[in-house]
Amino acid sequence: MRYIGLDPSTKTGIVVLDELGNIINQDELKPKCKQDPERFGELAELVGMEIEQGDKVIIEGFSYGSKGAAVSTQYGIDWLLRSKLVELSNLDVIDRYVEVTPNGLKKFATGKGNTKKEDMILPINDRWGFRNPSDNIRDAYVLAQIGRYLDGREKPTAFQRDVLNKLQSNEVAS
Repeated sequence: MRYIGLDPSTKTGIVVLDELGNIINQDELKPKCKQDPERFGELAELVGMEIEQGDKVIIEGFSYGSKGAAVSTQYGIDWLLRSKLVELSNLDVIDRYVEVTPNGLKKFATGKGNTKKEDMILPINDRWGFRNPSDNIRDAYVLAQIGRYLDGREKPTAFQRDVLNKLQSNEVAS
């Protein structure tokens, strides 16, 4: 089994881990097309090409508190990526994907859900020995790790268990 973490953005972070947590791939997917909405569709296709039969996909949820002109772009990308994941699920390539809130991702990595992006660098390095200059790839890495922990491949801390319990209760409710 492979674990895929996706951090949706104009440069979507993707990290693929194996069952032991070894990195198979880490990248920022950047579409060549500059015109929206074609750019969003190309990004969704690039993500789809990375996913293989049986992968577990964990994606960062929407940032509902965000403001500004870039929000509509971000939501467009987020929805098309989810549409691609639903398509892959309907084709039995993957089971349903797991969505983690931005605060849940931060809490899982640092113990605090309101941590700033730059304040996540050291905790991610200290916990997993992972370094990357891109916050998109760092977030995707944490998301892929969440998938591994959900499957019981690592023992979580108390604050990580809180995040996992919320994710598991959402799975049961939906």
